[in-house]
Amino acid sequence: MSDHNHPHTPLPPEAQDAGSQALAEALRSSFVIVKFAMVALIFIILGAGFFTVGPQEKAVILRFGKPQGEGQKMLLNAGLHWSLPYPIDEVVRIPISEIQKVTSTVGWYATTPEMELAGTEPPAGASLNPQIDGYVLTADRNIIHARATVSYHIDDPRTAIFNFASGTNHQFNLAGVSNAVQNAANNALIITAARFNVDDILTRDITGFKDAVRQKINELTEGAHLGVVIDQCDLQTVAPRQLKDVFAQVTTARQNRDKVINEALSEQNRILSQAGAQAASITNAAESARTRFVTSVMSDAEAFAKLKPEYEKNPKLFSEMELAKTMSVVLPNVQDKIYLPQRADGKPRELRLQLNREPPQPKSGANP
Repeated sequence: MSDHNHPHTPLPPEAQDAGSQALAEALRSSFVIVKFAMVALIFIILGAGFFTVGPQEKAVILRFGKPQGEGQKMLLNAGLHWSLPYPIDEVVRIPISEIQKVTSTVGWYATTPEMELAGTEPPAGASLNPQIDGYVLTADRNIIHARATVSYHIDDPRTAIFNFASGTNHQFNLAGVSNAVQNAANNALIITAARFNVDDILTRDITGFKDAVRQKINELTEGAHLGVVIDQCDLQTVAPRQLKDVFAQVTTARQNRDKVINEALSEQNRILSQAGAQAASITNAAESARTRFVTSVMSDAEAFAKLKPEYEKNPKLFSEMELAKTMSVVLPNVQDKIYLPQRADGKPRELRLQLNREPPQPKSGANP
């Protein structure tokens, strides 16, 4: 009789115990490996949550899109920090001290970076092409080219986070900030140019136009709550290249006019200075003469005041003394001085003078 007609013979108990033990050992080993893998995975996940904030950065942890912390506490300073893995937590980094630059696009003619570096310009063409050439309109309805280069930095990270945060690579979206500041520069150029005449923008009030553009950019960025501060605004303004010769002629004429005006003003200042000097000289001379005359009069008055008591004591004697004194001054070289006192009866005296007096004879040299 063949073997398949008989039922299988059961394994002995010793064989069953060995198999169960081997299976149990295999399961225990698998559980140990799974536990180790889970612990390692936990450590890997926890370790992956550490991140570093640079010295020129601020960071914010967004947990399911909501920032952790309130006010300034939500901003993480430079150093080592930890967060839960993405997508639970998202770390948004913001460069706060790095200076960013953008350049306006609406008011400049078409060119390329290579031409900019080489200092060359594309052909001007017969007229402006509105599709590629930018320009702005002035208050007196002229066309010019204007370009603003704006330097800025992030000042309010919290405002910037909610406006320009992006989940891509967990980085702050600088392109969004740059586009917003660039739009503000474009709008500021258009608005401000419409308030200035072309001569003021190009020659007369370049600084005033530049300050007005910067102020307008500040107003627009603050109104849009971009969280940035404008550090510098460099401005370029040129006339359309198609009218370069015409504007050059106007500039030359203006320079000649200014030269003539300056020469006239210089001559005016010279004449006024000379006239002022002469007037001052005449005034000083008159003042000196006045001072001398007043001093002389005061001196005479003081002398007369001193002589008055002497005159009151004896008027006749005083008169004779003063007459003698005066005659000595008036006739210092006269040999003979004859005084004719007034007669008692009041009649005039007769005075006869021999004018042809013989000159005295020289004395003889012989001894008497």
